[in-house]
Amino acid sequence: MKSTVNTPDAPAAIGPYSQGTICRSGCRLLFTAGQIPINPLTGEVAGDTVEVQAHQALENVRAIVEAAGGSLSSVLKVTIFMKNMQDYGKINKVYATYFGDQPPARSAVEVVRLPKDVLVEIEAVAELER
Repeated sequence: MKSTVNTPDAPAAIGPYSQGTICRSGCRLLFTAGQIPINPLTGEVAGDTVEVQAHQALENVRAIVEAAGGSLSSVLKVTIFMKNMQDYGKINKVYATYFGDQPPARSAVEVVRLPKDVLVEIEAVAELER
């Protein structure tokens, strides 16, 4: 299982994430590829707002983690790539609905361009049971 690290000796989280996450078991790790907001049923980009696209990207991450035998509660680290840092708050609102009271560690960065000119891409590292 995982546990989170939060210390007053480092800057507090400014969103729904933890400062750090510890893998407490024997650790089998899953590293997902970056997930863009492609609907797997249609092969098309989902929506044209960052909220809809963040939701689809997170659903894609969830599908991969679950296919490997994990769950979103077993995610240790997430990286979010966004086209516009002004969307940070909007993405946070969607993101917060996916992770409970012990969200994983996270990085969020603005990038110039993403595949298919989407607005967001999300990748994750999850702990799987042995």
